[in-house]
Order: sequence, then C-alpha cells, then structure tokens
Amino acid sequence: MSSKRPQLVNDEFYHVVLRTVGDSVVFEKEDDFYRGIFSIYEFNNVNPVNIWLRRQQRKKEKAMEDLVKSDSVNLRGMTSQYSEQLDRRDKMVEILCFSFMPNHLHLLLRQLKDDGITHFMQKVGTGYARYFNQKYNRKGHLFSRFRAVHIKTDEQLKNTFTYIHTNLIALIEPGFKEKGLKNPKKVIEFLENSKRHSYLDYLNKKNFPSVTEREFLLNILGGPDGCREEVNNWVNHKKELKDFSNVFLE
Repeated sequence: MSSKRPQLVNDEFYHVVLRTVGDSVVFEKEDDFYRGIFSIYEFNNVNPVNIWLRRQQRKKEKAMEDLVKSDSVNLRGMTSQYSEQLDRRDKMVEILCFSFMPNHLHLLLRQLKDDGITHFMQKVGTGYARYFNQKYNRKGHLFSRFRAVHIKTDEQLKNTFTYIHTNLIALIEPGFKEKGLKNPKKVIEFLENSKRHSYLDYLNKKNFPSVTEREFLLNILGGPDGCREEVNNWVNHKKELKDFSNVFLE
C-alpha cells in the first residue's frame, strides 16, 4: 500500500497508525502504556495542554469517579455535573477505537476540525516523545510519519473495528496472521481482558470509557453482543470471514 496519506476531511473516518522509528518498543511497560492512554485523551484538545495541571485535575476526577460506586442517586448526578465541568476540551477528533502495540498505535478517528487529525497526531507524538525521552535519557524523534486509510463504508468500519481489536493477538501468538490461530478460545479470553485496547469498553467492561466515543459503532454493530459476535466470528473463522485489505496499515 502506498504511504501517501489521503486527504483528511471533516466528519469522515480514518484508520490511523503511528509507528516508532526503527520499531523501537515504547508502550510495553505498564507506566508507559498508561501515559500513552493519557496522551490520546489529553492531547485531543485544540487548546494548549498543561500536563502537570491536568494530572492534578485527573486525580480529583478519579476521586469523584470512585464515589460513583455509592448507591446515592444525588451523588451520581453531582459526579456527572462535576465531570462535565472538568472536561472542557475543544476536541479535534473523535476516537472510536484504539489499540496499543509495543511499537505502534492503532486508532479509528473521525475528524472534527480542519486538519484535526494531523494536529492531534502531532501533539500526541511530540508530547509522548518528550515524556519518553526525558524518562529514558533519550534524544531525537520517536515516531515516524503517521499513516491513514479513509474508511468510507459501514463494512469497512466493521472491518476496522475487528482489525484494531484483534491486532493484540500478536502478543500471545506471534505470526498468527501468516500461520493462523492455534488456540481461538485462549485468544478470545485474552482479547476480553486486555486493557491495551478499547474493546473492553465496547463490551461494557469499564476500562477507559472517557477516551472513546462508542455510540456510533455500537449502533452499527448491534450493541455489546454484536461487537463480541463480530470479533469472535473472525477469531473462530479467521480466513473465511474478513478481508482486511481495504483497512490494512502496517
């Protein structure tokens, strides 16, 4: 596939991949992965982001989220109002899906503002590189130029949803794309418990629900049960059901 990016148009969907220079491993450690999640959430903002200030605000948000477990209806309402007040981001994109591999990141995005995807990916790449280089006493660029595929149809959206969320299989079955799956049951269990992608939130297993906008794909796929069926069917009948050539980016 050509590395030339398509024109990025508002309200259109794109499968985006951000890969490290030389395939360096940057998201393997838990702290680094969580910083990656923090980055795609916080840097989805037209306005400048003060990371230190946002970390302090997130601590307050987390304290309020913990109180949601209370049975008090009034408390739930107060928490909702509090979260709305804190989330004042002027978002550049909608993040529908994500998946973090050790050396790259997959995203399904809908562009909200002119050049929104480009600016968002620049902010994520630059911000995370600053963190990573400082932590590991490293210098220089961390990521290559991001790549994108324009997703034009519902069928492509479904394929992209499945592709992004099954990409993590390579962590437990290297070479599965060429060799096939040895243990589909183990793979399904792994996918439904890995925090490294947005799949859990689509199954109503709370993971990082504030990061993604899920309503659109949930409607297309038929809710959480439809999402699970889409992925499990591919895992159990990999070669027969899906052609990823129109969403593929590596």
